[in-house]
Amino acid sequence: MAARALDWTDATCPVARTLDLVGDRWSLLVIRDAMDGARSFTEFQRRTGIARNILTDRLGKLTAHGLLAQRTAASGRRQEYVLTDAGRDLFPVILTLRQWGERHAFAPGEPHSTLVDQHGIQVPEIALTGADGTPLNTDTTHVRKTA
Repeated sequence: MAARALDWTDATCPVARTLDLVGDRWSLLVIRDAMDGARSFTEFQRRTGIARNILTDRLGKLTAHGLLAQRTAASGRRQEYVLTDAGRDLFPVILTLRQWGERHAFAPGEPHSTLVDQHGIQVPEIALTGADGTPLNTDTTHVRKTA
C-alpha cells in the first residue's frame, strides 16, 4: 500500500504510521469484526455499538487506506465491506492484542471470549523468536534507523 496520509505523526517510524492508520479503538474493532465475518454497515454497528457517523468515517478511512474493500453484496442491493490482503495482515496484531487482554485486562476467573481454530481448539500463545530461536522481547531487540 502506498502512503496516502500526508501528515504522519512520525514519518520514519512504522509503528507511528500504523497507528495513524488503525490506532483508534473503532478502527481496530471494525477490523476485528471483519475478521469475524461482519460485512455490512448494520452488522458493524450492531456488533460494536459505534455511532453511525463514526462508523461511516472509519469505514471510509479503512477503505481509503486499502484495509477494507467495498463490493456489491450477493443480493445486489447494497455494498458490503471485505478485508483486503493488507487488512488480513493485521490478524497477528489483533491476536496479540487479544492475548494481552486475556492476560492483563480480566480478573482471574472472569469470563471472556476466546479464539479457537477450525477444530475448536484454543489458539496457542504467540511466542516471538529470532532466526536462531532466541526469544524476542525488549531486551533482545533494538531499532535501527535506515537511511
